[in-house]
Amino acid sequence: MLTHPTLDQLNLLGLAGMAKAFTEIDASGEAGAMSHTEWLGLLLDREITHRYDRKLLRRLRYARLRHQAAIEDVDYRAARGLDRGLFQKLAEGSWIDAHDNLIITGPTGVGKSWLASALGHKACRDDRSVLYQRVPKLFGDLQLARGDGRYGRLFRALAGVQLLILDDWGLEPLTAEARHDLLEILEERYGRGSTIVTSQLPVDKWHEVIGNPTYADAVLDRLVHNAQRVELAGESLRRKRPQRPAASVEP
Repeated sequence: MLTHPTLDQLNLLGLAGMAKAFTEIDASGEAGAMSHTEWLGLLLDREITHRYDRKLLRRLRYARLRHQAAIEDVDYRAARGLDRGLFQKLAEGSWIDAHDNLIITGPTGVGKSWLASALGHKACRDDRSVLYQRVPKLFGDLQLARGDGRYGRLFRALAGVQLLILDDWGLEPLTAEARHDLLEILEERYGRGSTIVTSQLPVDKWHEVIGNPTYADAVLDRLVHNAQRVELAGESLRRKRPQRPAASVEP
């Protein structure tokens, strides 16, 4: 069999998944027991899987999610009021297709950021673009970007992704510049993308954080009226559980 020329041709065509599968099948000696159709089908399956994995890795790198979280690892037994049916419905992502928003509120430590990251991870798996931003750092980054010429590029990234995650909203009042930036981002995203907001504050306290009543009304109109809500309660999960690897278990 012309093993090396075939591998060269597969690699030349950029079919790395097929090339790897070809090598493994040939080395295992299973090729003789397979029909040409079965062999070709297996090679194609491996190429599709390889391309999907590479695309997913790129999306996750771009998203920069706070936690390595997956919806399969969500703990529904924790006493925090998380509705299994609602969250599993959210994981399907139809609300993202509809350009709706999601607000997750609750006290510190109940897993708001982890759940948002899990939904972001699922969106990446579903071939959607995702970007995570922690709100206190975001406004500082935007301020710096104004000075070094990156503002336009950063703004387009925030406005253009299919799912934007704004974590830790409401920790401190907004400055005039931050109010303006937030409104512009939400205006660009309205009807075009979905936003997840996590906050320790209930929504009825958000006016105070935004500060200016006119801006507050405009921001909340674009963020809240078409948003689904997950309202959590209870004690911090961090106090109840021993330290575990962050990549595998909530929170």
